[in-house]
Amino acid sequence: MSNQQSKAQLERQKVLAFLDQADKDVPANPGTNNEKAGGDFEKLFSESMKEQDFKVGDIVTGKVVEVQSDYVLVDINYKSEGLIPINEFRVVDGVRSVKPGDTVEVLIDRIENENGMIGLSKNKADMMRAWNDISKAAENEEVIEGTVIAKVKGGLSVDIGVTAFLPGSQIDLRPVRNMDIYIGKKYKFKVIKFNKKRGNIVLSRRALLEEERETLRTQTLDQIKEGSVVTGLVKNITDYGAFIDLGGMDGLLHITDMSWGRIKHPSEMINVGDEIQVKVLKFDNEKERVSLGLKQLQPDPWETVKAAFPVSAKLKGKVVSLAEYGAFVELADGVEGLIHVSEMSWTKRVKHPSQVVNVGDEVEVQVLEVDTENRRISLGMKQLQANPWVEMKEAYPPGTIIEGEVKSVTDFGVFIGVEDGIDGLVHISDFSWTKRVNHPSEMFAKGQKVRAVVLGVDIENERFSLGVKQLEGDPWHNIESKYQVGTQHDVKVTKIADFGVFVELEADIEGLIHISELSVDRVNKVEDVVKVGDSVRAEVISIDKDARKIGLSAKLVKLRESKADVDDYVKKATSTSKSTLGDLFAEQLKAAKKDEN
Repeated sequence: MSNQQSKAQLERQKVLAFLDQADKDVPANPGTNNEKAGGDFEKLFSESMKEQDFKVGDIVTGKVVEVQSDYVLVDINYKSEGLIPINEFRVVDGVRSVKPGDTVEVLIDRIENENGMIGLSKNKADMMRAWNDISKAAENEEVIEGTVIAKVKGGLSVDIGVTAFLPGSQIDLRPVRNMDIYIGKKYKFKVIKFNKKRGNIVLSRRALLEEERETLRTQTLDQIKEGSVVTGLVKNITDYGAFIDLGGMDGLLHITDMSWGRIKHPSEMINVGDEIQVKVLKFDNEKERVSLGLKQLQPDPWETVKAAFPVSAKLKGKVVSLAEYGAFVELADGVEGLIHVSEMSWTKRVKHPSQVVNVGDEVEVQVLEVDTENRRISLGMKQLQANPWVEMKEAYPPGTIIEGEVKSVTDFGVFIGVEDGIDGLVHISDFSWTKRVNHPSEMFAKGQKVRAVVLGVDIENERFSLGVKQLEGDPWHNIESKYQVGTQHDVKVTKIADFGVFVELEADIEGLIHISELSVDRVNKVEDVVKVGDSVRAEVISIDKDARKIGLSAKLVKLRESKADVDDYVKKATSTSKSTLGDLFAEQLKAAKKDEN
C-alpha cells in the first residue's frame, strides 16, 4: 500500500467529489438550503474521519482485506488498514491459513507511521490471549490442550497458543524411549510451572495420566477378585511373561500360564497393545499384586490324558524340542511326552537325541508310562521294533565262546563288541583266577582282539556279561588236593609286609607266612629274617578255598627238623588258622591299598 494513497486521502476525495456534484445538482439560489447542505456534508465528513478511541496494546477484531506476498492488510474500522507480516499466519499443508474476508484478532502494536498506516500483530494478540488462558489454567489447576510440535533437548515442544516445554519425564507414566511418535499429536496437559515474565511454561501429561490411573485403580480394586475373568491391555512383554494393564493397575501374566503347551517366548501368543481376557489366579490386596492366567480359560488337557493316551498305546507325534537326555514330542495341544535317549534304540548307544531325530520330525512312539500328577508321559521308539536282546539270549547261551574287539576300557572292566551295536562286558573280577589286577589297562587295550566266554544275557537290563578267566580251569578247584595241610614246599618270597611275607607256590598262586610263623625265635622286623627273592621251606597250615587263601609256616618246618614236640603247636595252629589268616589277609589288602596311594 506504500505506492497507493492512504485510506484517509481516498475518503476525503470521495467526499469532496460528492459535495461538488451536489453543488451542480442544486439550483444556484443563494438561499439558505445550499449553505445548509454544504454545512451538513462537512460535518458528516468530519465525523466520519474522527479518530476512534484506539491505543497501543489493545486487542481488536479485524477483517482481512488483502493478502500480499509479504503482508496481510486488515481493516479494524480505523482510518487506515493495518499491516501484519505474512509469516504470522500458519502454513497448513503448504498453504498459508489466511484469505480475504477472514476475521482475526490482532493487537495494536503502533499507531500511525510515516505512511499513515497502523501497526498490527496477530502473534502478540494470540500470545496475550494464550498467556491469559494459561495463567487462569495454572491458578485454577485446569486442563489445557495443545499439540506437540517438535522434539527438543530433554523433552518436547508443545503449542498451547504459545510454545511450552514438556519434559521427557512428564510425557507418560513410564520412561519414553522414542519421543518422535508424539510429534503432531494433540494431548491434554496440566501446567506445573508458569512464569510470564520469563516466558517459561512447563507442562505435564503424566500428572493427568496418574490421576486417571488412580481413579481406575480404585475402581479395579473394588471389582477384582480371584477367579474372576477380566479384560486388560498388553502393556509390556518380557522373556518371562507380560504385564497386563487392568485399568489403573498391572497384573503379571507369566509365560507358564499362557498356554498348556510349550512356548519359547510370550511374543508367540500376544503383542503389546493387544486387548485380551485373562483369569485372576492370585490377588494380594495388601501388596496390590495380581497373578493372571490365559491358559486357565481353556480346559486342562491333562485331565483326560490317561484316557486319551493309555500305556502301550502306539501314537504319532511331532518333535518340538531336544534336550541332552531326550526328545519332547507333542501328542496334542498342551500335551507332550519325552523319549529318553535310552528308549530310542535297542542297540545303538545314543549320546544325543539329534543322532536319531530332529525338531519338526513326525515320529511313531509307544506310551510307556503316564504320570498325571507330575504331568509326564514317557515314550519309547525302540518298542515298536523287535527286541534284539531276546534273540541274543537264544543265540548266545552261557558257555559260548566269542571273539571280538575291545571297544572301550573303563575302571571296572572292558567292553567287547559282540554284534553291531551290542557290546559285552568283561568285569575286572573275571580277568584272572589268581592274578590281582589293579586296572583293566594292565591286561587289555582298545582295539585288541579278545576271546571270552558268555556268562549270561540280561534282557531286562540289556546287559551282555562275558568272562576271560573262564576260558581256563580254576586252579583253586583242586588246590586242597595239591597243597594239603601238613605238606611242605619250597616257596619264593614275592612281597614283604609288616605282618609277614607273601610267597609263590606256583604261577599266580600265593600264600602267606605270618611274621609269627617265620622263625622259632621272636621276629620284630620281617626284613631281619628274609627278603624278596629268598627261597623258604614252609609247611601248609591252612587252606580257605572260598577266600582263595593259603597259610604257611616256616617255624613249623624248623620245629619238625629239631624233632621237637609239635603236636600241641599244630593243634593250636589248626584251630586258630582261619581267623588268623582272615585277619592277615585283611591287613594285606590295607597294606596293598596303602602302597598304591
